[in-house]
Amino acid sequence: MKCAFIGLGVMGYPMAGHLQAKGYATTVYNRTQEKAEQWVEEHGGKLAETPREVAAGADVVLVCVGNDDDVRSVFYGDDGLLASIAENTIVIDHTTASAELARELAEEVHNRIAVFLDAPVSGGQQGAQNGVLTAMIGGDEEAFNDAQDVLACYCKTREYMGPAGHGQLAKMVNQICIAGVVQGLAEGLQLARKVGLDADTLIRAISQGAAGSWQMQNRYQTMWQGHYEHGFAVDWMRKDLKFALAEADRNGLSMPLTALVDQFYAEVQQMGGGRWDTSSLLARLEKK
Repeated sequence: MKCAFIGLGVMGYPMAGHLQAKGYATTVYNRTQEKAEQWVEEHGGKLAETPREVAAGADVVLVCVGNDDDVRSVFYGDDGLLASIAENTIVIDHTTASAELARELAEEVHNRIAVFLDAPVSGGQQGAQNGVLTAMIGGDEEAFNDAQDVLACYCKTREYMGPAGHGQLAKMVNQICIAGVVQGLAEGLQLARKVGLDADTLIRAISQGAAGSWQMQNRYQTMWQGHYEHGFAVDWMRKDLKFALAEADRNGLSMPLTALVDQFYAEVQQMGGGRWDTSSLLARLEKK
């Protein structure tokens, strides 16, 4: 089976590497060609100069870029992947994007007698590097079943959520839940520092009970030390929360906590922390 991978950022680079390592003949495209050349030198495989070229002849085309505009730029136009995909190609978009875009692309791909999956992932850069991401997947269910072996190269968990757009909707829920947890952890650590509690002892005491979370286990030490140069960036979290808040508005829902934490992240950006990890909510509190 031939795979094409578009987008070699902090997530896509290791994801494509897992495909090649697991025996899938993988051709890559990246907007910055030097990154694609570096990937080929490290992993083997081939590189292409346009999305159209990389998708031609591929059985599975995978995309992992930044936002809706980036996705459209690699799908559409004379050099876009839609110009060259063959019948029955499976197109999988791992970008966290809008549900509307997922539905639009599903129709466009279907018109070319191919199939589309919106498959945003969770687990961050570390999860991508370790091949243990979680994918929330919408679109053609038969294609979801057919793509299992490919997705298993870098996704430990793969859940079919429903028709096109439902993968993106599930990712919105994921980000909403994370935002609230991180803010709660930041406030708790702020109080712990103020009253003189030892962080390690505190987390041992509370992490195994109802207060425990992945964020607590994996981020409390770096938060305590003020280290935020890792993980999922604030800029990307704000992009994701924008999708979630817009979807809530379309459905007549109020999400006051999510809206508030989104504004807190805006303050972190104003502090120069747009590329900091999302756990940097503590830095905002400690600045006040």
